[in-house]
Amino acid sequence: ASRKFWAAVAGFVTAVLLAFNVNNLAVEQAAAIIAAVGVLVAYILGESYVDGKRQEEISEKTFRNTLGDVVHDIVLDMKEEIFEALQEQEHENQDDH
Repeated sequence: ASRKFWAAVAGFVTAVLLAFNVNNLAVEQAAAIIAAVGVLVAYILGESYVDGKRQEEISEKTFRNTLGDVVHDIVLDMKEEIFEALQEQEHENQDDH
């Protein structure tokens, strides 16, 4: 859906219409319609691509944020267990002395 493609289509159609002795006004109208369709298709595809990339970025950020929340929760849960284990180890060390 590049501009070059649509220019080629318009050129081809123009040449075919001229070969069949279609009047110049009809040839110009056909070329204008093809150009308009080309612009519209290029715009739609371009916007779709941009929207898709934006959605990928949002999904990636959401995943990272969710993953960060999960890791944070795990660390908080483990913090209590680690603290208790360190206290037990400290008591054991004091009992050994």
